[in-house]
Amino acid sequence: MYKFSFIVLVSVLVLLILPGCLTVEKKVYTFEITGKNSGKLTVKFINIMSVKDGDTDVSNEDFDELINTYIESDEIEKDYPKATNIQKRLFEENGQLCAEMILEFPDLETARLYQYNPKSPYMFCVKSAYDSENYIASNGTFGGEIMPVVFWDTKLETLSLTTEITKPDESTVSLVDKYRQWKK
Repeated sequence: MYKFSFIVLVSVLVLLILPGCLTVEKKVYTFEITGKNSGKLTVKFINIMSVKDGDTDVSNEDFDELINTYIESDEIEKDYPKATNIQKRLFEENGQLCAEMILEFPDLETARLYQYNPKSPYMFCVKSAYDSENYIASNGTFGGEIMPVVFWDTKLETLSLTTEITKPDESTVSLVDKYRQWKK
């Protein structure tokens, strides 16, 4: 009984802390190693979408959340507290709403990279408890579904990774039109 209650409690807490109905089709990570365990991280969010609440289009609310929570607030700064020179922007590309976040990191941990020791590869876990990213491609080696980690040789100065999150379908609404209206 205790295990069941604990699982229910954890499930409810996860649902409460997960973001609303915003999603993206893909994310492209580019880590540029510019110093000893420091560098620049660029994350490009491709095709930002709203997920319908049943049959209800909630794209207006989701676009407001995108602007107020991620673009105009310090949410990203909270997610990367040791990062510096954080830049973020929204833009349209190929008829899709995209976003880009660029930050400088003083250590690997800030960029969510890991290295066991100076001779071991750089590592990045593709799947975490709060998202559902799926590996598509990288210039490293992917450990597979059993070990969803990308490993990069330390000789590389630029590490790249592309993940997929949500395929567009009838339950998603592109936010590009909301962006076009907002930009005017």
